[in-house]
Amino acid sequence: MATLTRDVRKPTIPITEIEQSAFCRTDESLKSKTLEEEFKAGVRWQKLPIEYLKLKPEVLEARITERKKELGTRLLMLGHHYQRDEVIKFADLRGDSFKLSQFAATQREAEYIVFCGVHFMAETADILTSPGQKVILPNLTAGCSMADMAQIDDVLDCWDDLQDVLADDGGIIPITYMNSTAAIKALCGRNNGIVCTSSNAAATFKWALTQGQRILFLPDQHLGRNTGLKLGIGLDEMLVWNPFKPLGGHTREAIRKAKLILWQGHCSVHTRFTPKQIEQARAKYPDVRVVVHPECTKETVDMADCNGSTEYIIKVISESKPGSVWAVGTEISLVNRIAQENPDKTVFCLDSVVCPCSTMYRIHPAYLLWVLDGLAEGVVVNRITVDEQTAAEARVALDRMLSVV
Repeated sequence: MATLTRDVRKPTIPITEIEQSAFCRTDESLKSKTLEEEFKAGVRWQKLPIEYLKLKPEVLEARITERKKELGTRLLMLGHHYQRDEVIKFADLRGDSFKLSQFAATQREAEYIVFCGVHFMAETADILTSPGQKVILPNLTAGCSMADMAQIDDVLDCWDDLQDVLADDGGIIPITYMNSTAAIKALCGRNNGIVCTSSNAAATFKWALTQGQRILFLPDQHLGRNTGLKLGIGLDEMLVWNPFKPLGGHTREAIRKAKLILWQGHCSVHTRFTPKQIEQARAKYPDVRVVVHPECTKETVDMADCNGSTEYIIKVISESKPGSVWAVGTEISLVNRIAQENPDKTVFCLDSVVCPCSTMYRIHPAYLLWVLDGLAEGVVVNRITVDEQTAAEARVALDRMLSVV
């Protein structure tokens, strides 16, 4: 079998994962700095013309404001909830990855779409927008550690192995989380699969199990496990696929018995939250409500009062009664923003060590100004494009999600 003779690759840690701690700190303020100061942390970000490195925060803000006004309706700027405050203040719309891409697809008059997020988000926006629109990512090194853990060659190997093992045994339906590359979305599109977000994962699981006996879920094992458990799939019916081992580290018999196969990936932000942190929050605030993202580990989700997507977390806190206390297990920039927008409540992050999403944090205002300066001069830098075939196949999986949910 090809599976047994294939070279066993050594595990690698995405550079985005290694840099996760570069900006962690024990206070709640993430103060604006020049790009030159942030480079001192040893991060490997896209290089910029030197003139942008030393620009002070107030200068960057003034110049970005001026460029936005100059470009007018030709420009649409999107900001993911996890963006730093000094960037998201310029966004025409805030939201999660798919909400932003959907919105971009409706704004046909915008010539330029500057996506202040990460690479897979800009890819999705390019897939959903019209051919004449140009999607731009201010910093090309703004990837996603979770998405980086599912390389397309590894996923193709996994899929081939699963087809071999399960050829005559009920088949398997691939589901990929939005936090994945266009190539993986395309694999799902051409293999009767579907895309999901954290808010509609359960609905896509239910659909998939009407199409086949098993699910391959990519790339976040924790969201997959937590969703499967909600639907009554037992832990004994799940296995985690290690791409660096033959057959993912399992026997053919174990694969056939599994109902849910989870890719060995995770979010470097959400796996920081632990049951111990929840215990500490409850000890300090007896009336606290704990809400976490479903990318957290099973143990953390089980101990929380509720869990849900970014949009869910914002909604449940915003609609809670004045005076309520909330401990939140998600990205710190968003937690701080929720706290600012709900001054009648106590809102804090479960983790006392403040760590912004290291890849979102790469969208520094200096990068934003750089791309806007280029657009004002008719020069497009950092355009994100997905080839026609990949885009068409990925869109099948995205459209399937919209028709199911």
